[in-house]
Amino acid sequence: MHSLPQDHTGTRIARLRRERHLSQKALSELSQVPYSTLTKVEQGRIPASPHVIGSVARAMRVDVATIQGQPYLNELRADQLDLLITPIRRSLDVYDLGVDPDIRVRRSEELHRDAENLCASVRAGEIKSAASRVAGLIEEGTTAAHASQTHEGWLTLASFYRSAYDVAAKLGYPDLAQLSLARLDWAAKRGSDAVLGGMYHYLRSLTYLRDGQYRTGGRLVELGLATIAQAESSRERQVVTGQIHLGAAVIAGRAHDEDNARNHLSEAERIAGETGEAAQVHWLAFGPTNVGVHRVSVLAELDQYGKAVEAADQTRIPADWPKSRTSHHYAEVARAQLWTGRTEDAFKNLLMARKVAPQQAKYHPTVRETYAGLEAAHRRLPDSFLSYGAWLGPAA
Repeated sequence: MHSLPQDHTGTRIARLRRERHLSQKALSELSQVPYSTLTKVEQGRIPASPHVIGSVARAMRVDVATIQGQPYLNELRADQLDLLITPIRRSLDVYDLGVDPDIRVRRSEELHRDAENLCASVRAGEIKSAASRVAGLIEEGTTAAHASQTHEGWLTLASFYRSAYDVAAKLGYPDLAQLSLARLDWAAKRGSDAVLGGMYHYLRSLTYLRDGQYRTGGRLVELGLATIAQAESSRERQVVTGQIHLGAAVIAGRAHDEDNARNHLSEAERIAGETGEAAQVHWLAFGPTNVGVHRVSVLAELDQYGKAVEAADQTRIPADWPKSRTSHHYAEVARAQLWTGRTEDAFKNLLMARKVAPQQAKYHPTVRETYAGLEAAHRRLPDSFLSYGAWLGPAA
């Protein structure tokens, strides 16, 4: 038997609410979450949407991660991933110490290749592999950048910092993700790269999206677009600009600003029509496929789950698309299907999310929230449903 229902998001919301001496009615008024929705979420009768989680977190002045139970420490310890967090944190702290005489630096071409391979590992869903390598590469890249003082050296170091951000975000360490981004910005400025500067603001906006701070996230999107507009015209600039619009669409969708969400989505679609599939440009997976995937996400964020399922049915994922993005998409589709009563299909998509990128799926809040929502309907699901819960492990 699994133990997720013993400490699902709803029970955490109820516990935090009681600690603050708030009634359900009071929290409903503070968060502007409908009373009936809040009571059902606390009881575990319906899953908490990201919008509900963000609204409740703001109302009670706690991090979204606190409500979601992240990081999932028990599972991280079992998978020996918690041991990799401290080295990453330490590697980020030596950014301004200059050349380390004890580190032997390889050629810039080799470091650049490692930076690309590290990004590829993250996109393949190989989180443990990336987490085990990134700290050492950051330390080597730091010394290399300080020694060479070249544009290429700083941008390679920025790429290592970006991978540290990806690892931290996927494992549920928002503070480490934000620190990684601060280092990325520091390196990008020394490399004088406006495109990377724009991407920094985009990635930073996503940290505020996860924390339910949509207004700040939207402001960062605008800053990212203004920054990247300073770069010379190129396909690279188009790709990053398009991806920023996709991020902006999700932020607006989660804030329930439908017009803004659709405008950003339309602009991204226009750009994708010009760039075509550009999955490996900064490893953002931008292109028509990602626009279709984000359309599903935006509709779900707007609580238009039926339309999200229809959009998902029309979306085809190429076999060579990044596994991390594919797994995330299956999790999003499962969430929408759960809300429309298609429980069997929802569980099938959770299985697909695990099959494509198991390490990512195990630590994905949407996977866990959807599984907890399906638990109430598991009487009509196969026996393998309970084994999926055992695989996810107990909530932290």
